[in-house]
Amino acid sequence: MKHLTEYRDAHLVKGVVEEIHRKARHPWVIMEICGGQTHSIMRNGLDQLLPPQVELVHGPGCPVCVTSLELIDKALAIASQPNVIFTSYGDMLRVPGTGRDLFSVRASGGDVRVVFSPLDALAIAQQNPAKQVVFFAIGFETTAPANAMSVLQAKNLGIENFSVLVSHVRVPPAMRAVLSSPENRVQGFLAAGHVCAVMGYWEYPPISQEYQVPIVVTGFEPLDLLQGILYTVSQLEDGKAEVQNAYPRAVTQPGNQPAQAVINQVFCECDRKWRGIGVIPASGWCLRPEFSRYDAETRFSVGAIQPEESPYCIAGKILQGIKRPFECPAFGTLCTPENPLGATMVSSEGACSAYYRYSSR
Repeated sequence: MKHLTEYRDAHLVKGVVEEIHRKARHPWVIMEICGGQTHSIMRNGLDQLLPPQVELVHGPGCPVCVTSLELIDKALAIASQPNVIFTSYGDMLRVPGTGRDLFSVRASGGDVRVVFSPLDALAIAQQNPAKQVVFFAIGFETTAPANAMSVLQAKNLGIENFSVLVSHVRVPPAMRAVLSSPENRVQGFLAAGHVCAVMGYWEYPPISQEYQVPIVVTGFEPLDLLQGILYTVSQLEDGKAEVQNAYPRAVTQPGNQPAQAVINQVFCECDRKWRGIGVIPASGWCLRPEFSRYDAETRFSVGAIQPEESPYCIAGKILQGIKRPFECPAFGTLCTPENPLGATMVSSEGACSAYYRYSSR
Protein backbone atom coordinates (compact mmCIF):
# COMPACT_ATOMS: atom_id res chain seq x y z
CA MET A 1 0.00 0.00 0.00
CA LYS A 2 2.80 2.35 -1.00
CA HIS A 3 0.66 5.41 -1.75
CA LEU A 4 -1.25 5.05 1.54
CA THR A 5 1.89 5.00 3.70
CA GLU A 6 4.70 6.82 1.94
CA TYR A 7 2.65 10.00 1.60
CA ARG A 8 1.62 9.89 5.27
CA ASP A 9 5.11 9.35 6.66
CA ALA A 10 5.42 11.50 9.82
CA HIS A 11 9.15 12.07 9.39
CA LEU A 12 8.72 13.33 5.81
CA VAL A 13 5.74 15.46 6.84
CA LYS A 14 7.79 17.06 9.60
CA GLY A 15 10.56 17.93 7.16
CA VAL A 16 8.20 19.67 4.73
CA VAL A 17 6.46 21.55 7.57
CA GLU A 18 9.83 22.83 8.79
CA GLU A 19 10.67 23.99 5.27
CA ILE A 20 7.35 25.87 5.05
CA HIS A 21 8.17 27.60 8.35
CA ARG A 22 11.58 28.62 6.98
CA LYS A 23 10.15 29.92 3.71
CA ALA A 24 7.08 31.81 4.97
CA ARG A 25 8.14 35.33 5.95
CA HIS A 26 4.99 37.23 4.94
CA PRO A 27 1.24 36.64 5.39
CA TRP A 28 -0.29 34.62 2.54
CA VAL A 29 -3.79 33.33 1.80
CA ILE A 30 -3.92 30.06 -0.16
CA MET A 31 -7.08 28.38 -1.43
CA GLU A 32 -7.37 24.64 -1.94
CA ILE A 33 -9.91 24.14 -4.70
CA CYS A 34 -11.19 20.68 -3.80
CA GLY A 35 -13.45 19.72 -0.91
CA GLY A 36 -11.63 16.39 -0.65
CA GLN A 37 -8.46 18.34 0.01
CA THR A 38 -10.26 20.40 2.66
CA HIS A 39 -11.33 17.25 4.51
CA SER A 40 -7.82 15.81 4.32
CA ILE A 41 -6.36 19.05 5.71
CA MET A 42 -8.82 19.15 8.60
CA ARG A 43 -8.79 15.41 9.32
CA ASN A 44 -4.99 15.35 9.54
CA GLY A 45 -4.68 18.69 11.36
CA LEU A 46 -2.41 20.12 8.65
CA ASP A 47 -3.73 23.65 9.14
CA GLN A 48 -2.47 23.51 12.74
CA LEU A 49 1.05 22.60 11.58
CA LEU A 50 1.45 25.68 9.40
CA PRO A 51 3.04 28.97 10.49
CA PRO A 52 0.48 31.60 11.50
CA GLN A 53 1.24 33.73 8.45
CA VAL A 54 -0.03 31.00 6.08
CA GLU A 55 -3.83 30.94 5.99
CA LEU A 56 -5.79 28.28 4.14
CA VAL A 57 -9.26 29.07 2.79
CA HIS A 58 -11.59 26.64 1.13
CA GLY A 59 -12.73 26.87 -2.46
CA PRO A 60 -15.78 25.97 -4.54
CA GLY A 61 -14.49 22.48 -5.36
CA CYS A 62 -17.26 20.32 -3.90
CA PRO A 63 -19.69 19.34 -6.67
CA VAL A 64 -22.50 18.63 -4.22
CA CYS A 65 -22.02 22.01 -2.54
CA VAL A 66 -22.13 24.09 -5.71
CA THR A 67 -25.08 22.35 -7.38
CA SER A 68 -27.62 25.16 -7.45
CA LEU A 69 -30.76 25.19 -5.36
CA GLU A 70 -32.62 25.58 -8.64
CA LEU A 71 -31.31 22.24 -9.93
CA ILE A 72 -31.98 20.51 -6.61
CA ASP A 73 -35.59 21.68 -6.79
CA LYS A 74 -35.83 20.50 -10.40
CA ALA A 75 -34.52 17.11 -9.30
CA LEU A 76 -37.15 16.98 -6.55
CA ALA A 77 -39.91 17.87 -9.02
CA ILE A 78 -38.82 15.17 -11.47
CA ALA A 79 -38.32 12.51 -8.78
CA SER A 80 -41.84 13.17 -7.45
CA GLN A 81 -43.50 12.38 -10.76
CA PRO A 82 -45.21 9.02 -11.27
CA ASN A 83 -43.59 6.55 -13.63
CA VAL A 84 -40.10 8.00 -12.90
CA ILE A 85 -37.09 6.22 -11.44
CA PHE A 86 -34.71 8.93 -10.27
CA THR A 87 -31.09 7.83 -9.80
CA SER A 88 -28.28 9.68 -8.09
CA TYR A 89 -25.06 9.33 -6.18
CA GLY A 90 -25.82 8.86 -2.48
CA ASP A 91 -24.39 12.15 -1.26
CA MET A 92 -27.07 14.10 -3.15
CA LEU A 93 -29.99 12.56 -1.29
CA ARG A 94 -29.67 14.73 1.84
CA VAL A 95 -28.84 18.01 0.10
CA PRO A 96 -31.64 20.40 1.06
CA GLY A 97 -33.82 21.93 -1.61
CA THR A 98 -36.66 24.30 -0.84
CA GLY A 99 -38.22 22.58 2.15
CA ARG A 100 -37.22 18.97 1.44
CA ASP A 101 -34.61 16.63 -0.06
CA LEU A 102 -34.51 13.47 -2.17
CA PHE A 103 -34.75 11.29 0.94
CA SER A 104 -38.08 12.98 1.68
CA VAL A 105 -39.28 12.24 -1.83
CA ARG A 106 -38.32 8.59 -1.41
CA ALA A 107 -40.07 8.45 1.98
CA SER A 108 -43.20 9.80 0.31
CA GLY A 109 -43.22 6.98 -2.23
CA GLY A 110 -40.97 8.31 -4.98
CA ASP A 111 -38.69 5.77 -6.68
CA VAL A 112 -35.32 7.31 -5.82
CA ARG A 113 -32.32 4.99 -6.12
CA VAL A 114 -28.64 5.33 -5.26
CA VAL A 115 -26.25 4.24 -8.01
CA PHE A 116 -22.47 4.11 -8.21
CA SER A 117 -22.17 4.95 -11.90
CA PRO A 118 -24.31 6.52 -14.63
CA LEU A 119 -24.00 3.20 -16.45
CA ASP A 120 -25.86 1.63 -13.51
CA ALA A 121 -28.69 4.06 -14.23
CA LEU A 122 -28.59 3.10 -17.90
CA ALA A 123 -28.91 -0.57 -16.95
CA ILE A 124 -31.97 0.27 -14.81
CA ALA A 125 -33.50 1.96 -17.87
CA GLN A 126 -32.92 -1.21 -19.91
CA GLN A 127 -34.54 -3.31 -17.20
CA ASN A 128 -37.57 -0.99 -16.85
CA PRO A 129 -38.64 0.01 -20.37
CA ALA A 130 -42.04 1.23 -19.15
CA LYS A 131 -40.41 3.75 -16.76
CA GLN A 132 -38.58 7.00 -17.33
CA VAL A 133 -35.12 6.73 -15.73
CA VAL A 134 -33.26 9.93 -14.87
CA PHE A 135 -29.66 10.23 -13.71
CA PHE A 136 -28.57 13.32 -11.74
CA ALA A 137 -25.36 14.15 -13.61
CA ILE A 138 -23.49 16.41 -11.20
CA GLY A 139 -19.79 17.02 -10.87
CA PHE A 140 -16.67 18.78 -12.03
CA GLU A 141 -14.51 17.60 -14.91
CA THR A 142 -13.72 14.40 -12.98
CA THR A 143 -17.14 12.78 -13.46
CA ALA A 144 -17.90 14.24 -16.88
CA PRO A 145 -16.36 11.44 -19.02
CA ALA A 146 -18.50 8.70 -17.47
CA ASN A 147 -21.63 10.86 -17.66
CA ALA A 148 -20.92 11.64 -21.32
CA MET A 149 -20.34 7.96 -22.02
CA SER A 150 -23.74 7.02 -20.58
CA VAL A 151 -25.45 9.39 -23.03
CA LEU A 152 -23.42 7.97 -25.93
CA GLN A 153 -24.35 4.45 -24.85
CA ALA A 154 -28.03 5.34 -24.61
CA LYS A 155 -27.92 6.69 -28.15
CA ASN A 156 -25.95 3.73 -29.53
CA LEU A 157 -28.29 1.20 -27.87
CA GLY A 158 -31.44 3.09 -28.81
CA ILE A 159 -32.56 3.50 -25.19
CA GLU A 160 -35.18 6.26 -25.21
CA ASN A 161 -36.41 6.07 -21.59
CA PHE A 162 -33.11 7.41 -20.20
CA SER A 163 -32.22 11.06 -19.58
CA VAL A 164 -29.78 13.11 -17.52
CA LEU A 165 -30.30 16.18 -15.35
CA VAL A 166 -26.99 17.90 -16.05
CA SER A 167 -25.24 20.02 -13.43
CA HIS A 168 -21.64 19.92 -14.60
CA VAL A 169 -19.32 22.73 -13.50
CA ARG A 170 -15.77 23.64 -14.51
CA VAL A 171 -12.82 24.70 -12.35
CA PRO A 172 -11.03 27.40 -14.45
CA PRO A 173 -14.02 29.79 -14.68
CA ALA A 174 -14.61 29.37 -10.94
CA MET A 175 -11.00 30.35 -10.25
CA ARG A 176 -11.45 33.44 -12.40
CA ALA A 177 -14.67 34.30 -10.54
CA VAL A 178 -12.91 34.05 -7.17
CA LEU A 179 -9.98 36.18 -8.33
CA SER A 180 -12.25 38.79 -9.97
CA SER A 181 -14.35 39.37 -6.85
CA PRO A 182 -13.79 42.74 -5.14
CA GLU A 183 -13.71 40.78 -1.86
CA ASN A 184 -11.02 38.37 -3.04
CA ARG A 185 -8.26 37.46 -0.57
CA VAL A 186 -6.73 34.50 -2.44
CA GLN A 187 -3.07 34.84 -3.42
CA GLY A 188 -2.36 31.27 -4.55
CA PHE A 189 -4.21 28.07 -5.46
CA LEU A 190 -3.81 24.38 -4.75
CA ALA A 191 -5.44 22.88 -7.85
CA ALA A 192 -7.44 19.65 -7.58
CA GLY A 193 -5.35 16.64 -8.59
CA HIS A 194 -8.23 14.45 -9.77
CA VAL A 195 -9.67 17.18 -12.01
CA CYS A 196 -6.22 17.69 -13.52
CA ALA A 197 -5.81 13.94 -14.01
CA VAL A 198 -8.65 14.25 -16.53
CA MET A 199 -8.11 17.75 -17.92
CA GLY A 200 -4.38 18.29 -17.40
CA TYR A 201 -3.30 21.78 -16.43
CA TRP A 202 -2.94 23.46 -19.81
CA GLU A 203 -5.89 25.78 -18.98
CA TYR A 204 -4.18 27.27 -15.92
CA PRO A 205 -1.15 29.30 -17.17
CA PRO A 206 -3.32 32.12 -18.62
CA ILE A 207 -5.10 32.45 -15.26
CA SER A 208 -1.81 32.44 -13.36
CA GLN A 209 -0.34 35.13 -15.59
CA GLU A 210 -3.44 37.33 -15.81
CA TYR A 211 -3.98 37.48 -12.04
CA GLN A 212 -0.34 36.92 -11.02
CA VAL A 213 -1.08 34.00 -8.71
CA PRO A 214 0.82 30.71 -8.37
CA ILE A 215 -1.23 27.58 -9.11
CA VAL A 216 0.13 24.25 -7.87
CA VAL A 217 -1.51 20.96 -8.88
CA THR A 218 -1.79 18.99 -5.64
CA GLY A 219 -2.88 15.54 -4.46
CA PHE A 220 -4.82 14.52 -1.38
CA GLU A 221 -2.49 12.82 1.10
CA PRO A 222 -0.81 14.87 3.86
CA LEU A 223 2.56 14.95 2.13
CA ASP A 224 0.94 15.89 -1.19
CA LEU A 225 -0.88 18.82 0.37
CA LEU A 226 2.08 20.10 2.35
CA GLN A 227 4.33 19.84 -0.72
CA GLY A 228 1.77 21.87 -2.66
CA ILE A 229 1.66 24.49 0.10
CA LEU A 230 5.47 24.64 0.15
CA TYR A 231 5.64 25.19 -3.62
CA THR A 232 2.96 27.89 -3.40
CA VAL A 233 4.61 29.71 -0.49
CA SER A 234 8.01 29.51 -2.20
CA GLN A 235 6.61 31.14 -5.34
CA LEU A 236 4.84 33.84 -3.35
CA GLU A 237 7.95 34.68 -1.37
CA ASP A 238 10.02 34.80 -4.58
CA GLY A 239 7.49 36.99 -6.39
CA LYS A 240 6.65 34.31 -8.97
CA ALA A 241 3.34 33.34 -10.53
CA GLU A 242 3.68 30.00 -12.29
CA VAL A 243 1.85 26.70 -12.68
CA GLN A 244 3.61 23.75 -11.02
CA ASN A 245 2.73 20.09 -10.90
CA ALA A 246 3.23 18.64 -7.41
CA TYR A 247 1.24 15.51 -8.32
CA PRO A 248 3.22 14.00 -11.22
CA ARG A 249 2.37 10.41 -10.30
CA ALA A 250 -1.22 11.05 -11.44
CA VAL A 251 -1.22 14.23 -13.56
CA THR A 252 0.34 15.25 -16.87
CA GLN A 253 0.16 18.62 -18.60
CA PRO A 254 -2.16 17.47 -21.43
CA GLY A 255 -4.28 15.23 -19.20
CA ASN A 256 -6.42 12.33 -20.39
CA GLN A 257 -7.08 13.27 -23.99
CA PRO A 258 -9.48 10.39 -24.86
CA ALA A 259 -11.61 11.41 -21.86
CA GLN A 260 -11.56 15.05 -23.00
CA ALA A 261 -12.63 13.94 -26.49
CA VAL A 262 -15.68 12.12 -25.07
CA ILE A 263 -16.61 15.19 -23.03
CA ASN A 264 -16.36 17.45 -26.08
CA GLN A 265 -18.41 15.04 -28.18
CA VAL A 266 -21.40 15.14 -25.81
CA PHE A 267 -21.15 18.45 -23.93
CA CYS A 268 -20.63 22.10 -24.79
CA GLU A 269 -19.86 25.09 -22.57
CA CYS A 270 -22.72 27.02 -20.99
CA ASP A 271 -23.32 29.55 -18.23
CA ARG A 272 -23.99 27.83 -14.92
CA LYS A 273 -25.54 28.98 -11.64
CA TRP A 274 -23.48 27.97 -8.56
CA ARG A 275 -25.23 27.58 -5.22
CA GLY A 276 -24.67 30.64 -3.06
CA ILE A 277 -22.49 32.30 -5.70
CA GLY A 278 -24.72 32.94 -8.71
CA VAL A 279 -24.16 32.61 -12.42
CA ILE A 280 -20.57 32.21 -13.61
CA PRO A 281 -20.26 32.63 -17.39
CA ALA A 282 -19.08 29.59 -19.37
CA SER A 283 -18.57 27.67 -16.12
CA GLY A 284 -20.67 24.64 -16.96
CA TRP A 285 -21.29 21.95 -19.51
CA CYS A 286 -24.65 21.11 -21.01
CA LEU A 287 -25.72 18.62 -23.65
CA ARG A 288 -24.99 19.47 -27.26
CA PRO A 289 -28.11 20.01 -29.42
CA GLU A 290 -27.74 16.59 -31.07
CA PHE A 291 -28.19 14.97 -27.63
CA SER A 292 -31.01 17.24 -26.45
CA ARG A 293 -33.54 14.39 -26.34
CA TYR A 294 -31.63 13.04 -23.33
CA ASP A 295 -32.03 16.31 -21.40
CA ALA A 296 -34.28 15.64 -18.39
CA GLU A 297 -34.85 19.35 -17.79
CA THR A 298 -36.56 19.62 -21.19
CA ARG A 299 -38.24 16.21 -21.09
CA PHE A 300 -40.01 16.99 -17.80
CA SER A 301 -40.61 20.73 -18.41
CA VAL A 302 -39.02 21.95 -15.17
CA GLY A 303 -37.13 24.91 -16.64
CA ALA A 304 -39.36 27.50 -14.96
CA ILE A 305 -38.37 26.56 -11.38
CA GLN A 306 -36.52 29.53 -9.81
CA PRO A 307 -36.28 29.27 -5.98
CA GLU A 308 -34.67 31.69 -3.52
CA GLU A 309 -31.60 30.85 -1.39
CA SER A 310 -31.81 30.76 2.42
CA PRO A 311 -30.87 34.17 3.89
CA TYR A 312 -29.22 32.43 6.87
CA CYS A 313 -26.67 30.41 4.89
CA ILE A 314 -23.36 32.07 3.93
CA ALA A 315 -22.10 29.05 1.95
CA GLY A 316 -21.40 31.28 -1.07
CA LYS A 317 -18.89 33.38 0.88
CA ILE A 318 -17.31 30.23 2.32
CA LEU A 319 -16.95 28.70 -1.15
CA GLN A 320 -15.22 31.87 -2.38
CA GLY A 321 -12.77 31.95 0.54
CA ILE A 322 -14.22 35.17 1.92
CA LYS A 323 -15.46 33.56 5.14
CA ARG A 324 -14.66 30.36 7.00
CA PRO A 325 -17.36 28.03 8.35
CA PHE A 326 -17.03 29.01 12.02
CA GLU A 327 -17.69 32.65 11.03
CA CYS A 328 -21.26 31.77 10.03
CA PRO A 329 -23.78 32.66 12.79
CA ALA A 330 -25.77 29.50 12.00
CA PHE A 331 -22.77 27.13 12.13
CA GLY A 332 -23.35 24.31 14.62
CA THR A 333 -26.61 25.83 15.88
CA LEU A 334 -29.26 26.42 13.21
CA CYS A 335 -27.12 24.46 10.75
CA THR A 336 -25.82 20.96 11.58
CA PRO A 337 -25.29 17.79 9.51
CA GLU A 338 -28.64 16.50 10.82
CA ASN A 339 -30.46 19.73 9.91
CA PRO A 340 -28.36 21.47 7.23
CA LEU A 341 -29.24 24.86 5.82
CA GLY A 342 -26.86 24.39 2.92
CA ALA A 343 -24.99 21.70 1.02
CA THR A 344 -21.60 22.61 2.54
CA MET A 345 -22.79 21.15 5.86
CA VAL A 346 -24.19 17.88 4.52
CA SER A 347 -21.76 17.00 1.71
CA SER A 348 -18.95 14.52 2.40
CA GLU A 349 -16.63 17.11 0.82
CA GLY A 350 -18.24 20.24 2.25
CA ALA A 351 -16.10 22.75 4.16
CA CYS A 352 -18.73 23.23 6.90
CA SER A 353 -18.98 19.46 7.33
CA ALA A 354 -15.17 19.24 7.67
CA TYR A 355 -15.07 21.94 10.35
CA TYR A 356 -18.00 20.42 12.21
CA ARG A 357 -16.35 16.99 12.25
CA TYR A 358 -12.70 17.82 12.82
CA SER A 359 -12.31 21.31 14.27
CA SER A 360 -12.60 22.27 17.92
CA ARG A 361 -12.98 25.98 17.10
